Amino acid sequence: MPCVNDAELWRRYAARMNAPRSYRLYWEDFPVGHVMDFGGMPVSREAVVAFASQFDPQPFHLDEAAARETVLGGLCASGWHVCAMTMRMMCDGYLLDAASQGSPGIDALRWHQPVRPGDTLQVRMEILEARPMNSKPHIGLVRSRWAVRNQRDETVMTMEGWGMFLRRPADPAP
Repeated sequence: MPCVNDAELWRRYAARMNAPRSYRLYWEDFPVGHVMDFGGMPVSREAVVAFASQFDPQPFHLDEAAARETVLGGLCASGWHVCAMTMRMMCDGYLLDAASQGSPGIDALRWHQPVRPGDTLQVRMEILEARPMNSKPHIGLVRSRWAVRNQRDETVMTMEGWGMFLRRPADPAP
């Protein structure tokens, strides 16, 4: 699924802010073992260089000739850029339609191989654990593993972490 554009994101955000709170996905929609595939984000040279220029100005993210002289062997996206692109795909894939309450953090993050201009990224999310939050029983915790793959189905990044989601409201009594 391709990522939505900024205008569509703002439209969805404005619609949610001006409407009664109802979500398509709640904690109950993330059972252990559930798998979701989403994404389809193309990686451009311009985006790689722009991100690196602002946030990670190492030569192998900025200059093709300099990058060829490194162990990476060519221009590649910053790992932090890959994380940011993954977050965008997560938002487009499910978070903007979910009763998400944020995240207490990421437990594991690995960059397995370089992401190059011209790659197209996809994400596979697998739910590893789901339980109600002890201190806030109206919120459920979900531990997930995300595998980011390129168009050749090669894993370029993995991460594991937690999300917090509202639990589905009980139906009102008749």
